[in-house]
Amino acid sequence: MASAPVLEHHVSLRPYNTFGLDVKARLFARFTSVEELRTLLALPEVQAATKLVLGGGSNLLFTQDFDGVVLKNEIRGLDIISQDEDTALVRAGAGESWHGLVQYTLDQELSGIENLSLIPGTVGAAPLQNIGAYGSELKDTFEQLEALEISTGQVRTFSASECGFGYRESVFKGPLKNQYIVTGVVLRLHRQARPNVSYGAIKTTLEDMGIGGEPTPRQVSEAVMHIRRSKLPDPTQIGNAGSFFKNPEISQLKYDELKAHYPELPGYPVPGGVKVPAAWLIEQCGWKGQRRGAHGVHDKQALVLVNHGGAQGQDIRELAHDIIASVREKFGIELHPEVNIF
Repeated sequence: MASAPVLEHHVSLRPYNTFGLDVKARLFARFTSVEELRTLLALPEVQAATKLVLGGGSNLLFTQDFDGVVLKNEIRGLDIISQDEDTALVRAGAGESWHGLVQYTLDQELSGIENLSLIPGTVGAAPLQNIGAYGSELKDTFEQLEALEISTGQVRTFSASECGFGYRESVFKGPLKNQYIVTGVVLRLHRQARPNVSYGAIKTTLEDMGIGGEPTPRQVSEAVMHIRRSKLPDPTQIGNAGSFFKNPEISQLKYDELKAHYPELPGYPVPGGVKVPAAWLIEQCGWKGQRRGAHGVHDKQALVLVNHGGAQGQDIRELAHDIIASVREKFGIELHPEVNIF
């Protein structure tokens, strides 16, 4: 018989957030199954506390101790649950590493999420903000997820349409925020390769790797990993949460006005307007490589705020606010954090 989950008090969250910030949780517990999660949620201490579900801690900025309960999702499992001639349904426990899932699908010779290689965090966090990179988004392969309703302990299945996916958005960041805990995700992947190499530097990277013609999903994954490693710092070496800001979407009219003043301004058409790279805007404001003592902006990627060691969360938040203000002043564009700030 499995042992009951343990509720710990005053636990340092430094190992559990990729900024490496040394804050404490008043209460902390791990769960490895739906049953353990239900047991924890039934405890009076947990019921009365503000709850934060933690996966890989790669999308968080703690500015103070967390005066509630941190629930660490460690539900595992990777399985092909059904397949036909064209597609396969892959189910992953919410506590699995996202990149581990990508590698598993490549090992099974399945295609669909190779462009999302090396994105930090867990499977359970992926649908909350509809993770995306290099021309792909989670919603492109998403079939359904299972999530436990905190108030009732019941597990409900959500389809793609019920998740309300948008750019770095879902219903779990909006109307259903803090009401459900994701326990598993099912993706529909292709059994025949469908490489997507049109976005960013993937095609040129593949050429540099000596790969011409139709690349395999694994080759696309390797190209994406090469690009990410060349631009993004490893959180085990320098504290960071990846891209700190979302890429803003502006109207075509606003884009045309800015383009007249800044001919080099990049832009990508999206429904209702143009998506502009936040990194370009930040770099034009002179922030790339700036350092304020123990924290600053990464010297290779202006989207990434870093903790060089010993920084406080409120210092990083203040830096983010200053960056937002300078981009607003120069371009009239409002940046919004992709990272959740506590």
